[in-house]
Amino acid sequence: MSAEPWLHIVGIGEDGMAGLSPAARALVEAAEVIIGGDRHHRLSDRVTAERIAWPSPFDAMIGTIRSHRGRRIVILVTGDPLWYSVGARITRAIPAIEIRFHPQISAFQWAACRLGWSLADVETLTVHGRAAEQIVPYFHPGARLIVLARDASSPATVARLLVERGYGRSRLAVLAALGGPREQRFDGMAEEWGPPVPDFHTLAVECVAGEGAQVLARTGLPDEVFRHDGNITKRAVRALTLARLVPLRGALLWDVGSGCGSVAVEWMRGAPEAAAIGIEPRADRRALAAENALALGAPKLELVDGTAPAALAGLPTPDAVFIGGGLSAPVIEASLKALKPFGRLVANAVTLESEAVLFEAASRHGGELTRLSVHHAVAVGGHRGWRPQMPVTQWALAKGGNP
Repeated sequence: MSAEPWLHIVGIGEDGMAGLSPAARALVEAAEVIIGGDRHHRLSDRVTAERIAWPSPFDAMIGTIRSHRGRRIVILVTGDPLWYSVGARITRAIPAIEIRFHPQISAFQWAACRLGWSLADVETLTVHGRAAEQIVPYFHPGARLIVLARDASSPATVARLLVERGYGRSRLAVLAALGGPREQRFDGMAEEWGPPVPDFHTLAVECVAGEGAQVLARTGLPDEVFRHDGNITKRAVRALTLARLVPLRGALLWDVGSGCGSVAVEWMRGAPEAAAIGIEPRADRRALAAENALALGAPKLELVDGTAPAALAGLPTPDAVFIGGGLSAPVIEASLKALKPFGRLVANAVTLESEAVLFEAASRHGGELTRLSVHHAVAVGGHRGWRPQMPVTQWALAKGGNP
């Protein structure tokens, strides 16, 4: 038998109770307990109910919500409860079948309508509670971004990121209190941004590339955009490596012997919410990886000081593993054991000794062995010729569906 919904999560806009559907309004008016932020309580202040504010950290609220089961409980949120809102976090702890959602027009919809932008052609992002650098992969000429802000500092932070990457002429619009009587709009260019704005707002960006602008694909980045000490998986090999690792939304990569973090950074750029842990024993290379992650829009890259296989113990279970440094049979075995069903493992070798490790692993476990040879045209006197990179042997394996 299906559980009856006992928890109602209601989206509310700047027009307050008047903007709710009749059904949602009746639920709020009849509530015994209302949970929300200060703004939500202000927008529903004529309703008599026990009021509970969001705690910090948010996870402390789940027990409180459950403790009120059996009472008429309503959670108020902004706009759509399941679009960069608390609804998704609550469903990780309380089954969605026990919840009834009552959405309101989202900030993204309001902003797109005010700007005359087709929402289907816009990237919808957030820097609320997240590092602003994570929106960097979405910068390209003509891109339109709608971004949920953290506070009044967000436009200046985003403007700085744009300017640093050659998009200083990009147009910014701050849209505050959308749909309400106090609605405001502030416009300007990234390189000249300066007006004070309210904390609660939505930021719209129309990217305009200037001379020397950084125009990058999500993956397949040039080697030159990474800081490294020569220890880097080169672009052509990295592209094939990422293709076989298959970045997916929310998936976790172990980058074993991560060096400057090039594979981990591209993995995180390759799919929304993709995560990566880089295992690297050298502090100088971890520092390079951290710098690259921040500059290239993967600020959540986690770096572990250690050497595999010992450093792999206790890490979250990966969806994919790349072994680029410290390749050995014990590292391969530990990685395969940890890998989730349907996960992928890719290992690259450039020395005869590490190549022998891959031949043995392929004999034991199957998978595909590939020899990669890349040549680049270089000047030879007054002419040009081909200069080869060191050949790379790659082993790729897709794990079966059984644990």
